[in-house]
Amino acid sequence: MERPQHYRFHQGQKCLPFAPEEYEARLAGLRGALAEAGLDAAIFTSMHNIAYYSGFLYCSFGRPYGLVVTPTESVTISAGIDAAQPWRRCHGDNITYTDWERNNYWRAIASVTGTGKRLGYEGDHMTLAQKALMDGFLAPTRTSDIAPATMRQRMHKSPAEIALIRHGAQVADVGGYAIRDAIKPGTREIDVAMAGRDAMELEIAKRFPEAEYRDTWVWFQSGINTDGAHNPVTGRVLERGDILSLNTFPMISGYYTALERTLFVGEVDAASLKVWEANVGAHEYGMGLLEPGVSCAEVTHKINAFFAERDLLQYRTFGYGHSFGVLSHYYGREAGLELREDIDTVLEPGMVISMEPMLTIPEGQPGAGGYREHDILVITEDGAENITGYPYGPEFNVVG
Repeated sequence: MERPQHYRFHQGQKCLPFAPEEYEARLAGLRGALAEAGLDAAIFTSMHNIAYYSGFLYCSFGRPYGLVVTPTESVTISAGIDAAQPWRRCHGDNITYTDWERNNYWRAIASVTGTGKRLGYEGDHMTLAQKALMDGFLAPTRTSDIAPATMRQRMHKSPAEIALIRHGAQVADVGGYAIRDAIKPGTREIDVAMAGRDAMELEIAKRFPEAEYRDTWVWFQSGINTDGAHNPVTGRVLERGDILSLNTFPMISGYYTALERTLFVGEVDAASLKVWEANVGAHEYGMGLLEPGVSCAEVTHKINAFFAERDLLQYRTFGYGHSFGVLSHYYGREAGLELREDIDTVLEPGMVISMEPMLTIPEGQPGAGGYREHDILVITEDGAENITGYPYGPEFNVVG
């Protein structure tokens, strides 16, 4: 039996998060960037860029996946284990590579690009080992890192993306209310988290009946576990007076949204209330700063001054917000749109960004714990629209 190095296996109907015109517009922007850089083709290896330009969100399990874009073609490269699912879930063509022979992945890519071309790749994702294989199999005359250019493109959301992100923010609210209802003394963190996750997954399935469902999660933290923004869920049992951190993360076709809130179980002491109210004040102040024409660094410095005036700046743990889109806790990031001192990006209409100040007071001090609020805002022509609905602050979030 002669076994192929790669082949096309197409069956079923295409089913994508966006219309074909949306992907063609993204590819047109990419091709313009490639032409400006003098490149013949782009080879994408990351989950976020492959999903952004094709709609296909791969499951690697240690196997390489790709997307090749030329002036005329857009072709996903997938492993045989996935059969025709990548073709059904991608815009454009798909080639399946086989594992009968090592490096058939690169032979499949070469069947699209040819050899001796000028190639763009993702310098922040491709490993040294894969870069060596690319150079060996494709013999490019020149290579160039195109990750920064693709990040800049992803930071500007289309109306279709913003519509999907709105749904995500509403689903996050659904999870927040489910979590609030589940909070009571004696309940474990994991039980509360599961209530929020289940509510969100059911809501996503109701809103998007033809989607693939994956990766939605909750971080629900209590007591000392609130000190870090990304601390995993545990079996800790809630006690009256505990500080809580509610974090819901619905994932819809690779698009990340979030809701994050500070809560307390049953009662909040005076010292904690003072810190909480200060963080809420920073949150409201920061949301008012988000408008077109202001830089990320400017916003950051102003919120820093707000906290410094209250002798709280030393308890800040990270930047005050970030972009939204095709990203997640284990892939993707639009680092050029974060509210930090070292980011000079100027906000523009169509960008989507969070405001999420966090203060962590160490154990042993009055008001110990992590305080964090998080809303999602769409930058408009003359300001910003908050698309998060779940209330923040002590009036609503002392529960159980």
